[in-house]
Amino acid sequence: MSRSPLTFLEFFAGGGMARLGLGERWRCLLANDFDPGKAETYRVNWGTDDLRVADVWSLRAEDLPGHTDLAWASSPCQDFSLAGARAGLAGGKSSAFWGFWRLIEALDDEGRAPRLIVLENVGGLLSSHGGADIAAVCKAFSERGYRFGAVEIDARAFLPQSRPRVFIIATRADPAGQVAAAPGAFHTRGVRQAFDGLPEPLRRQWLWWRLPEPAMRNTHLADLLEADDAVRWRSPAQTQALLAQLSPLHLERWRSATTGAERVVAAVFRRIRQENGFKVQRAELRLDGLAGCLRTPGGGSSRQLLLIGDEAGVRSRLMTAREGARLMGLPDSYRLPPSETAAMHVIGDGVAAPVVRFLAERLLEPLLDAPRVSAAAE
Repeated sequence: MSRSPLTFLEFFAGGGMARLGLGERWRCLLANDFDPGKAETYRVNWGTDDLRVADVWSLRAEDLPGHTDLAWASSPCQDFSLAGARAGLAGGKSSAFWGFWRLIEALDDEGRAPRLIVLENVGGLLSSHGGADIAAVCKAFSERGYRFGAVEIDARAFLPQSRPRVFIIATRADPAGQVAAAPGAFHTRGVRQAFDGLPEPLRRQWLWWRLPEPAMRNTHLADLLEADDAVRWRSPAQTQALLAQLSPLHLERWRSATTGAERVVAAVFRRIRQENGFKVQRAELRLDGLAGCLRTPGGGSSRQLLLIGDEAGVRSRLMTAREGARLMGLPDSYRLPPSETAAMHVIGDGVAAPVVRFLAERLLEPLLDAPRVSAAAE
């Protein structure tokens, strides 16, 4: 059976990683972001036919073409002032959700509301303001005739990066066959607590989305790294300074891991910790074959380093933007900004493409296909 094309709107699009994850079956009707740097990355990878560079609050329903199957929104996560924050540009970055939602309401008034909506954000959305923010989002969905549920998926299931993200999926399509009677895979403690904190009328609209456990990941951080002779290493003095920043516990872990002959690769973050009443910069490493969560390059702890031990000794370097892109599931053909800082800004704000593909294949496409299959069978 051939499958018909599906259409989508991509808000807060960044470099178009949701578009990449959705795949070739999906056709983008409009992509929106207000950041010129991200928009340029989107342009060089996807073209400009559907790109609109503007603040979401400046858009109107007439700017959004046709009827769409899906609206995807990876709204800013710098704060969580969602509950009641309909103040537009004065409301803070995360109030951009309400700028997006204003467009969905306008489309609904015209009979053009998407059948599915996906809101992607960090896990803090589930508990921010004592649960008031997630309740406000669910109330907005409910008032427009959507049923909804949330899953929390860590990209580590697909990629060697620890990157948990929450996906709230709201539907007007028939959810039959895609929901379970009780929480299951990807219904983390945070998701369950968010559900428990909702008012009863909203709990009645909640759906426990049914998603299978994915196949076991078979890649590690070391598999995605550039060749040693293709990167710039930090000086021996800088490497020793980095080792000196390890806490006694982390230093012991490093020494234990490097006692054998095998190459050891550790991802390292530098953080400010309180010790004995003083702020101390510490380096914290992980030796589980995963990178830490990639971030935008702002602040002292945002740029991730690599600590490598092998026959050449102990060396350290910054993770490259291309390595970061691979950790987001982007192919090497994906064109990054020439500046490492600009590239990491695009990457750190993105959504892991394989997670989007998993959601599309296992939930979004079955939801949208089911009514069409039923209609064809009648």
